[in-house]
Amino acid sequence: MTEKSSPAPAIDSASADSAPAAKTWSGLFSEPVSELVKRYTASVDFDQRMAMQDIRGSLAHARMLARQGIIAGTDLAAIEHGMATIRGEIERGEFAWNLDDEDVHLNIEKRLTALVGDAGKRLHTGRSRNDQVATDIRLWLREATDQILLLIGEFQRALLAVAEQHAATPLPGFTHLQVAQPVTFGHHLMAYYEMTRRDAERFTDCRRRMNSLPLGAAALAGTSYPIDREFVAAELGFEAVCENSLDAVSDRDFAIEFCAACALLMTHLSRFSEELILWMSPRVGFIVLLDRYCTGSSIMPQKKNPDVPELVRGKTGRINGHLVALLTLMKGQPLAYNKDNQEDKEPLFDAADTVIDTLRIYAEMIAGIHVRADNMLAALSQGHATATDLADYLVKRGLPFRDAHEAVARAVRAARELGKDLPALTLDELKAAMAAVPGAASRLDGDVFTVLSIAGSLASRAHIGGTAPDTVRAAIARARARLG
Repeated sequence: MTEKSSPAPAIDSASADSAPAAKTWSGLFSEPVSELVKRYTASVDFDQRMAMQDIRGSLAHARMLARQGIIAGTDLAAIEHGMATIRGEIERGEFAWNLDDEDVHLNIEKRLTALVGDAGKRLHTGRSRNDQVATDIRLWLREATDQILLLIGEFQRALLAVAEQHAATPLPGFTHLQVAQPVTFGHHLMAYYEMTRRDAERFTDCRRRMNSLPLGAAALAGTSYPIDREFVAAELGFEAVCENSLDAVSDRDFAIEFCAACALLMTHLSRFSEELILWMSPRVGFIVLLDRYCTGSSIMPQKKNPDVPELVRGKTGRINGHLVALLTLMKGQPLAYNKDNQEDKEPLFDAADTVIDTLRIYAEMIAGIHVRADNMLAALSQGHATATDLADYLVKRGLPFRDAHEAVARAVRAARELGKDLPALTLDELKAAMAAVPGAASRLDGDVFTVLSIAGSLASRAHIGGTAPDTVRAAIARARARLG
């Protein structure tokens, strides 16, 4: 699983057990890189979180090299032994990360060489840091995607449990934040299930496209060594190999697509957060969040602030920014690899961390929500919510819809003038209000009040996608079957 890293260990300008090593390209240069440039260009402070993926990729590469006779079996054994030592050092927090070695790849390679000598120097045969980092980041992001998919499922299960409990709890449905028609709270929650179902499909589709192996593209043109890319792909669980070496090292579509999926998921949770914030307001009072997801005020002792939903709303802006950052990063790059691509990791890491944390806390928060059904029902009596049902009643009795619409609008105006909700009008009051529309009043009968009731309105929408309680329960059952 791709967990958020613990605080990174201090990064020294030289390794703990040797003098500063020469750069891997130092034979070409007549002077060392300045300290300012070294710090500006180094990525080890953040890309070290891909260390386990880097080790895994290196081991698969080494096994392929030995299998193809490019390195000796004794070299492979030494590399495997050295990598096991390095993995243990990293897991125990004992690994000495060195700024002079610039990134996670060179830090591990230099340490391997210190441990096993020439075998470590042979590991980089037939590859470049360009295809190495492209492989590492796909491995890391694949694990993050798998974790996000699991957490979406957990969120959906929590949502379904509350939706089932309130499959018949009436709630005002709004358009333009005005009372529109009755729905149920369960039906409303199921809208967010549908959003996150699409989110899961997007992450699944994104994972499929990221799951191609770049390793073997080397710097940009492939390699002259007789490598076996399919073997490495199978070792690392990739479904395919990238088929163009230039594209393999320079492509970041998968990263942009991942951030786009994160941005859409966070946008959905941000919309949900906005509703929770509104519903929790004392002026609305539809729900109560548990205290552990709220904070108080430093000056106003009565306050209970919905900080978690507010932060979700705020963090969504940051994730949207990461998506724009990656799009902007790539828009002007010629083929193939450019140093610009070092800037892809921090937005990706933060996007994954934020989505993972948000899904975890959201599932817990929704599971503990307290619904104030009485306030929801009371709100339905304030907006003439069954006006459309009355128009449909007239249409079913032969009145053209536009005439029915006009007749009901007059009835609503009369109700407002009398200070009543539409269902509270008497039959005579309804007929009087509709008298100006030919044929409307004569079509009214005593059964109209069943249509005007909240229960009657809900029950009438029994088609797939409708808000009838039994239809909502059927939708929940289908959702549970999909989740398994």
